[in-house]
Amino acid sequence: MQKENKKNTLAQGYVTVKGARQNNLKDVSLKIPRDALVVFTGISGSGKSSLAFGTLYAEAQRRYLESVSPYARRLFNQMPIPEVDEIAGLPPAVALQQQRSSGSTRSTVGSVTTLSNLLRMLYSRAGNYPAGQPLLYADSFSTNTPEGACPECHGLGNIYTVTEKSLVPDDTLSIRERAIAAWPKAWQGKNLRDILVTLGYDVDLPWKELPQEQRDWILFTEETPTVPVYRDRSPQEVQEALKRNEQPSYKGTYTSAKNYILHTYANSPSASMKKRVAHYMIGSTCPNCNGKRLRPESLSVTFAGYDIADISRIPLKKLHEVFTPYSDGSASELKKLTTTNQEKVIVTQRIAEDFVRRIDVLLDLGLGYLSLERSTPTLSPGEHQRLRLATQVRSNLFGVVYVLDEPSAGLHPADTEALLRTLEILKSGGNSIFVVEHELEVVRQADWLVDVGPDAGEGGGTILYSGPPEGLKDCTTSKTRTHLFNELPLLKSQRREVKEWLTLSGITRNNLNKLDVSFPLGVLTSVTGISGSGKSSLVSQALVNLMKTHLGTPPADEEDTEDLLQQEVETLDGHISAGAEHLKRMVVVNQKPIGRTPRSNLATYTGLFDTVRKLFASTELAKSRNYKAGRFSFNVGKGRCPNCEGEGAVMVELLFLPSVYAPCPACNGTRYNDQTLEVTYKQKNIAQVLDMTVSHAADFFRDDSSVNKPLTLLKDVGLGYLRLGQPATELSGGEAQRIKLAKELQRGNSGKTLYILDEPTTGLHPTDVEKLQVQLNNLVAAGNTVLVVEHDMQVIAASDWVIDIGPGAGNEGGNIVIAGTPETVAANKQSKTAPYLKRSLAGN
Repeated sequence: MQKENKKNTLAQGYVTVKGARQNNLKDVSLKIPRDALVVFTGISGSGKSSLAFGTLYAEAQRRYLESVSPYARRLFNQMPIPEVDEIAGLPPAVALQQQRSSGSTRSTVGSVTTLSNLLRMLYSRAGNYPAGQPLLYADSFSTNTPEGACPECHGLGNIYTVTEKSLVPDDTLSIRERAIAAWPKAWQGKNLRDILVTLGYDVDLPWKELPQEQRDWILFTEETPTVPVYRDRSPQEVQEALKRNEQPSYKGTYTSAKNYILHTYANSPSASMKKRVAHYMIGSTCPNCNGKRLRPESLSVTFAGYDIADISRIPLKKLHEVFTPYSDGSASELKKLTTTNQEKVIVTQRIAEDFVRRIDVLLDLGLGYLSLERSTPTLSPGEHQRLRLATQVRSNLFGVVYVLDEPSAGLHPADTEALLRTLEILKSGGNSIFVVEHELEVVRQADWLVDVGPDAGEGGGTILYSGPPEGLKDCTTSKTRTHLFNELPLLKSQRREVKEWLTLSGITRNNLNKLDVSFPLGVLTSVTGISGSGKSSLVSQALVNLMKTHLGTPPADEEDTEDLLQQEVETLDGHISAGAEHLKRMVVVNQKPIGRTPRSNLATYTGLFDTVRKLFASTELAKSRNYKAGRFSFNVGKGRCPNCEGEGAVMVELLFLPSVYAPCPACNGTRYNDQTLEVTYKQKNIAQVLDMTVSHAADFFRDDSSVNKPLTLLKDVGLGYLRLGQPATELSGGEAQRIKLAKELQRGNSGKTLYILDEPTTGLHPTDVEKLQVQLNNLVAAGNTVLVVEHDMQVIAASDWVIDIGPGAGNEGGNIVIAGTPETVAANKQSKTAPYLKRSLAGN
């Protein structure tokens, strides 16, 4: 009996998976311990996420939703039911996936962490009110409510308008010559011009020679007259036709340029249209709230000497110092209130205690440089994930599985140590931590390793090893093993000699204050520093914008176009003082999506699909049927399946349940009609080609260099596992970035190009990082300059030059700690990068 009880206890301590077949998993079975830090490793595309998220988390979610009413289930974004025979011993799960934050700029650090709710309650109940002002509710301190938002700017902080100069940038042009640049192009712009001709305005006179009264009416009138329009006639012929009361081509209604711009921005569903009209709008700080976004009554209430807008702008590290005296009762203000208002003392201390404890976790995760008002669209995926992780630590859940997707992404090794401490807190609270990870420091701290592979895509999907980390040494097929146990000899790279420099002077942006910096040209440079030190402010923002101005292209749009005008634009001072003449071109390879709909995919983005479709159109059968290349596009009516219109799936409406997508019954998910699928190239139809992985397709098209070359480049940057038709919406930021890099490598160039990459190793196994390094070095060898913002010591150690920003984050950063060769930086006592770089250079 005792033996049987012991056996049951052991069984309850594991999650047992049998027959998992999700995506590329090959009917795998394994046991994973609970109440432990379990790390899933393997090269990119090996099947780690399919096991951790697609199987374990999806099944945990399915079981939980079974207990929820069908109506409530509709509110969840449900994952597909996993393909698996059985999972036993699986607790409830919480997923913290990598995702680039989106949505409105009204979503902030404060709202994600719920700290803003506490702050509003504090100001409402324990704030210092002016004499005679009645108490306000918490909603009165929110910019997102009618009770709190400034009535002038509606809680945006800025007001937007148009001026004659913004609408008519060149007043030497006539209206016919498009003086009113803000007008739409094509037919609608011509329509507005023709209406003005009917109304008797001179559209051929230079704008500046028109009377001011006419200019004001054309641009700003609220009138909307409807008049006859005579197309393609001279102004004189139009006036004669009006006198004869001739039948017009049509009747047109006039809209002023101002109303067109404001109406389009407020109502157009098109992001590109919003972006275009925003160019003609001028933003200024709201005079009513001075940019603080709240009503004057709300701003009159203070706490610790700050109004709620000012306190929300303070970095979390400083905020912690402000609240600590109130949480421990040592604040002089509290002592004075003890005898007069005990209730206020209790409320203040209670809220402050909770506030400080919540900030403690955020500080330990290296987020002390953020402020509560920082909008979530400006956060990196790693920052957003750590904010949600901090919220989970405070929730004090017990017996839960936390499934995390590369929590170390975007983290400096110094911050990774803090992350591991936080995961340990969650584990010690009686929870299980399942982590998909490439960072070796996190892998080394695991209680249990699950290594998936050996290769990516079809070559992966098997469990190479499942057990304590030290046991991986004996797994000869594992590509993780060689890196984890330092079995590879360190290849000392030859440092390239620097001959020219690009120098920026007086850079002021975010936490950079009049910074001078020189970037070496013709070499590979890594910009390093802890999270929030100012790396991206310097490289991805200041340098990119200054270079775009120098090269004569418009400044980068760093914000989502939906919120273009709502973003608070930081002032940017500084200039390029030397070296720009050595650069002819700049390429920014960022992690923004390559497409927003499933119709955009790897093949369409790289231009590969155009070549493939031409190959199909050149076959004998296609020629005999007169099929052109367009026939083989699933976006064109003739070739695609008429039932699903090329989607490959149809939506099935389920009452009281979320709508689900099922493979189209007409085309079985191929997206094409039968006639199109009858055409084959090397015995494969177009749908079968799109279903190939990059590696498989490279072999399939090995005799056609126009297709094989781009496929080989995609393999070389570690993307051999992706399918050609993989929708853009399924790609991670790191995958999108490497696709852009491969597309750029296709071009070939004559050198003198500046390549800027922000954390290109995100989501890459060390084996794939090596492949990426080869391509970056090839770019430099061709006479280009490569600049990477990077935390990966493998890349930094192999760079020609390192610029370390810091030493701390936020206000404690923004300076160049040290710049030089990796060896020089590794020897610096002030650099937080130095100890990790020294270890990497030593081969440890």
